[in-house]
Amino acid sequence: MDTATAERTAAGGGTGRPGGGRRTAARCAALLFAGVSAVVGCRIADTDGVTPVPQLLAFLPWLLVPTAAGLLLALLARRWTGAVWGVVLLGLLAWFIEPYGKTGEPAGRPVAGLRVLTSNVEFGQGTGSLIDAVRRTEPDLVFVQECEYACDAALKRELADAYPHRRAVAGGGSEGSVILSRFPLEAADGVPGTMGMPGAVADVDGHAVRLQLAHPMPPLPGQVDLWQRELGRLRAAAAADRTTPTVLAGDFNASQDHAAFRRILDAGLRDAARLDGADRTPTWPARTTPAFGVQIDHVLVSEEFTADRARFLDLADTDHRALVVDLTLHGGR
Repeated sequence: MDTATAERTAAGGGTGRPGGGRRTAARCAALLFAGVSAVVGCRIADTDGVTPVPQLLAFLPWLLVPTAAGLLLALLARRWTGAVWGVVLLGLLAWFIEPYGKTGEPAGRPVAGLRVLTSNVEFGQGTGSLIDAVRRTEPDLVFVQECEYACDAALKRELADAYPHRRAVAGGGSEGSVILSRFPLEAADGVPGTMGMPGAVADVDGHAVRLQLAHPMPPLPGQVDLWQRELGRLRAAAAADRTTPTVLAGDFNASQDHAAFRRILDAGLRDAARLDGADRTPTWPARTTPAFGVQIDHVLVSEEFTADRARFLDLADTDHRALVVDLTLHGGR
């Protein structure tokens, strides 16, 4: 062995030597940290960025896993700068995992109670399971997404007696949506979108309550701008009337870690699941929940409401869990 080879071997320069392993670990840690940093940077900047950031933001809490792995690799590689990088990322992730949005008790006394259920039935496939869940939980308002023609017909046939009032946007595939109500409904403009998002005004024991179904496009690669525009329209609808109590419910295809969704909350709404301490309970994809997933199905309410007993229902033949929550309307301020 010549002198140069011996020196490289002593320094751990061979690919199978401990020094080479430390360099590999350091590179892997840097790659993990760089990816997580891009997502966290967009979260700090209050933007959803471009693909793949919006898709990764949905799973922000799960970024703790690659960050922790990177920190372990940095420690094994004895890269102290990398270790500090990892600790900072863990701290930022822990900070942003905290619930977002305002809470607090509404002014006035309780004047009415209502139970709300929202469910995406995946192209109508989960209609039968939804009907069973509605009969079991007896909500006052039902928001149904991806309710195509057969789903719409089944709801009319099976639930018309219990829910004589309805607003719907007819459509095939994922385009159809329905609001069912025990309370009388007045027609109201919905929100324009690729998929149906009907609106109404309900007479809840003599109190007007705005209802709006939410189902914007998902943030698919190449369609992030469309997703942001449709969430922006929902925000505009929420902000258009802050004097009437409002319930905005459905599949938002967004979580609290998306800037476009937080702007809807900033329009004066609160996440009912968060009010009941269930803001991180996943609703999609149903086949991996509750062990893994993200909460993209929400019931948002204006400040006149309190919420409790948020329940997440596993329905057959759909990739979403349904959400049921009890609301109390306050008035007389």
